Amino acid sequence: MKLIELYVQEVIRRLPEKQQEDIGLELRSTIEDMLPDDYQEEDVKAVLSELGHPAKLASGYLDKPMHLIGPRYFDVYVSLLKLIIPLAMIISFCVVTFIGIFSYSGEGEIFPVILGMIGDGVWNSLSAGVQTFFWITITFALVERLDSSNNTNPITSKWKEWTPEDLKDVPYIPKRKAISKVELLGSLIWTVIWVAGYFNANTLLGIYEKGEEGLTLVTPLFNQTQLISFWPLIILVMILEVGLVAYKWKLGQWTMKLVMANAIVHAVSLAVFIIVFHNLAVFNPAFFHYFEELFGFTYQLGLIFWVAVLVFFLTSISEIYQGVRKAKR
Repeated sequence: MKLIELYVQEVIRRLPEKQQEDIGLELRSTIEDMLPDDYQEEDVKAVLSELGHPAKLASGYLDKPMHLIGPRYFDVYVSLLKLIIPLAMIISFCVVTFIGIFSYSGEGEIFPVILGMIGDGVWNSLSAGVQTFFWITITFALVERLDSSNNTNPITSKWKEWTPEDLKDVPYIPKRKAISKVELLGSLIWTVIWVAGYFNANTLLGIYEKGEEGLTLVTPLFNQTQLISFWPLIILVMILEVGLVAYKWKLGQWTMKLVMANAIVHAVSLAVFIIVFHNLAVFNPAFFHYFEELFGFTYQLGLIFWVAVLVFFLTSISEIYQGVRKAKR
């Protein structure tokens, strides 16, 4: 029955990964032994109520007690930490990286500048994580000390006593369909990097030569004035990609609706890519003249463009297909 699977999932997700499978099997067996032969949903609810809150049962399997904040608020506390700290760190890293790339004027050697941007992003991300952890911990410590009741039963995220009915609000997420936070983090960081790079392409992409200050950009690849003229389309793609990351975060797993949303974002992104770069005026002719003189032959810019479109298309198809596979598992 689905309630049993949800209950087992809620217990084992709070345990170390190496213990989850064995304890999950043991717990299912225990629940089945407690149920009558022809059990109904009400029988299952009665057994689960007897076993108690999943967090409290999970604490019995752990080698160490859950007393950082206290058993009543510990589960909600940890859940909020897992939700808010990654968000704070991601937002901090993306903001710092975006500002760093966008404000780069082209002065100084490129590699130390990039390393500096990454270092600033990581440092500010860690700082945001530490501060978030501190303030959440302080808040829960105060809430626990202001609680005058002697009840130690863990509460739910709705700040009430747990009942089996709460399992109906828990999405069942098979492991093979789950979307990892690392995947979401990578998607968001990539969006920030390419958007900031697009609006500052003339100081980042092009031909570098070694001078007194190291590698410096001497011939940019793009005509920035032409690139900026397409800014509404770029902002549209950025909003769609960020929205897709938020949708993935909300669902937590691949579904056919998510596959459709993912396909739409990829289709719009490809269309914008073709519209922007099909206009050859966005490229700087001096960049290609440099290679023509260096290698002695003329580059067919139109052919390069369509090869890039083909690579973009095949990459999008591959990502959409992977989403379909995960959604159908």
